[in-house]
Amino acid sequence: MNKFSSTAPFLLLALFSVIGIFVPLVADFDGSEVYNFADISWVTISAALVLLMTPGLAFFYGGMVGKKNVIATMMQSFIATGLISILWLVVGFGLAFGTSIGGFVGNPSEFLFMKGLNGHAPWSLAPTIPILLFALFQMKFAIITPALVVGATAERIKFTSYVLFMILFSLLIYAPIAHWTWHPDGLLFKMGVLDFAGGTVVHISAGCAALAGAIVLKRRQAHINKEHVKPARIPYVLLGTGLLWFGWFGFNAGSALGANSLAVDAFANTNTASAAAGLSWIFFDAMRGRKPSALGFCIGAVVGLVAITPAAGFVGLPQSCFIGFIAAIISNLTIYWKGKTTIDDTLDVFPCHGVGGIVGMICTGIFSSKAINPGGTDGLFYGGTEFFMHQVLGCIIVVVFSFVMGFVVFKITDIIHPIRVTAAEEEIGLDITQHDEKL
Repeated sequence: MNKFSSTAPFLLLALFSVIGIFVPLVADFDGSEVYNFADISWVTISAALVLLMTPGLAFFYGGMVGKKNVIATMMQSFIATGLISILWLVVGFGLAFGTSIGGFVGNPSEFLFMKGLNGHAPWSLAPTIPILLFALFQMKFAIITPALVVGATAERIKFTSYVLFMILFSLLIYAPIAHWTWHPDGLLFKMGVLDFAGGTVVHISAGCAALAGAIVLKRRQAHINKEHVKPARIPYVLLGTGLLWFGWFGFNAGSALGANSLAVDAFANTNTASAAAGLSWIFFDAMRGRKPSALGFCIGAVVGLVAITPAAGFVGLPQSCFIGFIAAIISNLTIYWKGKTTIDDTLDVFPCHGVGGIVGMICTGIFSSKAINPGGTDGLFYGGTEFFMHQVLGCIIVVVFSFVMGFVVFKITDIIHPIRVTAAEEEIGLDITQHDEKL
């Protein structure tokens, strides 16, 4: 690493920190007559639950890679908690939720350094909580999304390069898609596309960018040699799954943005879909002659969580059970088909998150019901043909955009800072070569 590459991150952080002290302060809000304190309490708790998912993801991924890459893989996910928090503070929230520029992205200067949030009017779709709380809740989604991509590039990417990728991904992929989907003037929002908690914004964007990353980085030597890399720590995977499942209640139920019946529906749907998917995965494996494994149940449960995310506040419990059931089968088969190709998506991020998100978005278009959420739209199953077509079109737009831009961002990263470790470093393992640490 050259001198500039090693000092630039510190200098940028120092610059942002110094600039921050000159941002004008605004008096704190008086919420006694405006806000609902039950809603504030629930969304605050939900934000904390969503943040817990990132270390959960680190354990989930860290347990599945080889023993010489556990720390490196976990660190690549976990670093997002610091990196994206600062990026969101400086410019990310403005890009995602600032005044719309043509429906494509927000005005980054509007909330630069989150200036004036304490005295700002509430977000239009969350009128009972302070906009600062809304911004913090959304920050946790922005944190975990680039961390998801780690699984596809594990065991062969430089840590410093991945940090750069996370920054570019957040600015050029995550923020625009979040704006399209969740801003009232966003491209997909105006089309009528429904995504309750991040099927497109989080999972399809991460899954498709992950596929692009696997292609750009090319194959690991172990993959070329058809070597089976045994998971380092199955208990880590179980722990990570538990943390993800627990945190996902904040992810989905918190997206109701209030302590209300919609949050209860989303909470119940989240648990049901995950349970159905975990069972579907191992029962499907058993039917095909495989032993039901702890790893299989964990992966299936996470796929169920992914698939129910866009639909959580729009469907009923019976439909959530079906969504989890079918998503697990489709993702399981996608992993099988992917195994017949030369694509080296190390931890199957695209089959689980990309495909799981796509299944969830399409199922939202089929099973969404105004009986569950009067603010939603009836899906294909209830006569909503036009809405279903818009939902599919929105899904296609995000798939194409996130894959193409993911490919571009990985290429840009590689030009600025070579992204692939050397063959010798790959052989030794990234724990030692990137961090000088080991289990």
